[in-house]
Amino acid sequence: MSEPKTKVLAAPFEDWVADVEPELRRDEARALDILFRGVTGFEAQVWTGGIVGYGAYDYTYASGRSGTWMATGFAPRKAKLSVYIMPGYADFAPILNRLGPHSKGKSCLYITRLARVDMDVLGELIAAGLRDLATYWPVRDRA
Repeated sequence: MSEPKTKVLAAPFEDWVADVEPELRRDEARALDILFRGVTGFEAQVWTGGIVGYGAYDYTYASGRSGTWMATGFAPRKAKLSVYIMPGYADFAPILNRLGPHSKGKSCLYITRLARVDMDVLGELIAAGLRDLATYWPVRDRA
């Protein structure tokens, strides 16, 4: 099997985030780091592709494909922030209804401006996502 494209980098979060552009996204990334560390109890790990992860889990699919992935995290993209709630199977509609403006994919939540969402509700969503993930795969602090 091929090596995964997305891997943990050795870069410390503070070094990495200093290069995030534009400045608004850099500030939002720092605010998200504080939130994720507080909710998860895990330190940030920078992954390739501009992703910041918290915690990790090992998976093996029925196909035999296996690997390690972050338990939760975010990516400060230019157009939107991507928040990763793994594995994305649970119905978090009651929480999402209270979050504020967002859109979603299977395991991603997209936020245009962090200031427009309720940070307490986002923290609740991150915690709920970790609890859901732990029903599928054991979660640990680092990849």
